[in-house]
Amino acid sequence: MATTSKGAGTKSEAGPASGSIEADVAELRAEIAALTRQLAALGEKSVNTAKRAAAEGVEQLRSQGEAKLGELRASASDFEARVTETVREKPVTSLAIAAGIGFLFALIARR
Repeated sequence: MATTSKGAGTKSEAGPASGSIEADVAELRAEIAALTRQLAALGEKSVNTAKRAAAEGVEQLRSQGEAKLGELRASASDFEARVTETVREKPVTSLAIAAGIGFLFALIARR
């Protein structure tokens, strides 16, 4: 009987212990749910930050590209003006150079 009373004592102790474990599990689930919500919010903030940074980067690259395009246009215009001036000053030399370049292109195109 001593064994029986000891076994009965163990069962009565198991009851509160299992209730405590269930409470701990429920508390852990609640904490995991809270962590999940926090991580989701953090992830959303990170995505929004990344989108904002990407949009700013795109805008900056676009403005830099437009500035470089303007510089190229100005440079091409200057080059065109210099070529026009050179052709007017030395028309025979310019014609000979153009004929030589055309001959080279013809040789390259034939191969």
